[in-house]
This record gives sequence, C-alpha cells and structure tokens, in this order.
Amino acid sequence: MIQSGTYLNVVDNSGAKKACCLKVLKGYQRRYAFPGDIIVVSIKSLRSKRRSTSKAKKGQIFKALVVRTKARIKKSFSGESLNFFENSVVLLNNQNKLIGTRIFGTLPKFFRYTKFLKLTFLALGLVD
Repeated sequence: MIQSGTYLNVVDNSGAKKACCLKVLKGYQRRYAFPGDIIVVSIKSLRSKRRSTSKAKKGQIFKALVVRTKARIKKSFSGESLNFFENSVVLLNNQNKLIGTRIFGTLPKFFRYTKFLKLTFLALGLVD
C-alpha cells in the first residue's frame, strides 16, 4: 500500500533513483495505491551514471505507475498472494506513456491484461 509521503524506487532507465509519492490519483480522497494504480511523485535522487543526460531531474514532478509493493497482492481466483521486497514505480509523462525504455526486475503477470501491456515486453520477467 502506497500513500502520500512514501518513498519509492524508480525501476526504469529514466535516470531517477528515488521518488516520493505526493498524491494517489483515481478517486475522491483515496488514501492507498496498489500495483496498477497511477500516482503523482516528486523525484528525490538520481542515478549516478549520466546525471547530465538524465530524462528526469531532481525536484521534478511526474505521474508514476506503481508496479511493486511490499504489501500482499491477493488473487481473486485463488487463495495465493504475491508480495515483493520493495515499493517500486515506473515514470510516466502527462499522456501516460512510459518515459524509460527499460524496466529492471520482474512485474506481476496481471499487467498483461491492462492498458500498460508494453510494460511486460520491457521487463525482465513476469511473476504469478
């Protein structure tokens, strides 16, 4: 569960390393975001390589898609659940297109059935 003030890892090659959640979108007074939700983030730190050519700069505000959370994701059709070791996001522009061209690590398999299908091709793998 991601709420405002949560620090997140950025897992694409946009140049950002850490981001802080400012707002959870989609819904009136919505408090928590789960994988697949869009949030507004502020960039807090950058990756050490190529800081000058980075697409994201420190302090910039972006939309972001939550791709991993520490909280468990329950599957509706079975009793299994899935959780990760970190809270992670992928940066989006204002038209909800991906800023980066690569995604580090694995993603949940349900992204295959969302409008963010492109994520599944850019990620290293998918996890049930």
